[in-house]
Amino acid sequence: MNRSFTDQLTKCACCPRRCGVNRLEEQVGFCRIGAHARVAHVGLHFGEEPPISGQRGSGTIFFAGCNLRCLFCQNYQISQEFQAGDTETMTTDELAAAMLRLQDSGAHNINFVSPSHVLWQMADAIIAAKEKGLHVPVVYNSNGYDSVAALRQIRGLVDIYMPDIKYMHNGLAGRLSAADDYADIVPGVLSEMLEQVGQLDRDEEGIAVRGLLVRHLVLPGQLDNSRHCLQLLAALSRDTFVSIMSQYSPQYKACADPGLNRTLTQAEYDEITDYALALGLENAYIQELQSQDLYVPDFARQRPFDSTLSQ
Repeated sequence: MNRSFTDQLTKCACCPRRCGVNRLEEQVGFCRIGAHARVAHVGLHFGEEPPISGQRGSGTIFFAGCNLRCLFCQNYQISQEFQAGDTETMTTDELAAAMLRLQDSGAHNINFVSPSHVLWQMADAIIAAKEKGLHVPVVYNSNGYDSVAALRQIRGLVDIYMPDIKYMHNGLAGRLSAADDYADIVPGVLSEMLEQVGQLDRDEEGIAVRGLLVRHLVLPGQLDNSRHCLQLLAALSRDTFVSIMSQYSPQYKACADPGLNRTLTQAEYDEITDYALALGLENAYIQELQSQDLYVPDFARQRPFDSTLSQ
């Protein structure tokens, strides 16, 4: 293993959990991942926002494990219920090689999905790949529950930050994602990301080359939370690019939760998109409500996403 960033795994504090375990000796904390990253899927993905997927696709690397426990996680097969045989252990060099293969296949970017808990392994792999010719932008696609101190250490390695802002109510975050300090953490995370890469910058074809794009998934019955999330983004900068997602559908443990066991209504979604515009957040991507049926992957398949979105 490349001993650079990964040396810090001896007392892990790469995310706000700060578990303190020695992952280099295969001790595991909340995320259940040891010294090497575990990868559930590598491939071109066409279901991201237009400046990320473009025409040729985003080169996604889906990591297994997670530092959240979202009841409604659509990736629960790899974030929470993965088994060793379901995923591939990848060393620094193997991750770098996967990045270069995606670049060779025409990917607009390299898109690390759920990297917060394997940030050091990712960082070493980016360095190794750049030494071997990686030149497309690197996307850090996280749940927003990141360590600001860790993000500062990888400054310059990430071109595009694409975090979630899930909650601005700690009680809700604790109940739904086992992170009762999420609302305390995410403002600093977004500020750091924006300071590093600035607002989203796109080339002449509309493909993102650098900057911040924030995602917010509107949850049914939780419009007050959504309003507070959008208020934070407007306070950060009204120029912030935000993807307001309507694609929620009851997955995993949400099916048994009385507040989460239904899809979002058109009226709920319209209320939030109208509110975003009222706040001056005009750089907003929106979805059709039919997206609830389009974006649920099945990682038991070789191609987890619908054929219209991935190849």
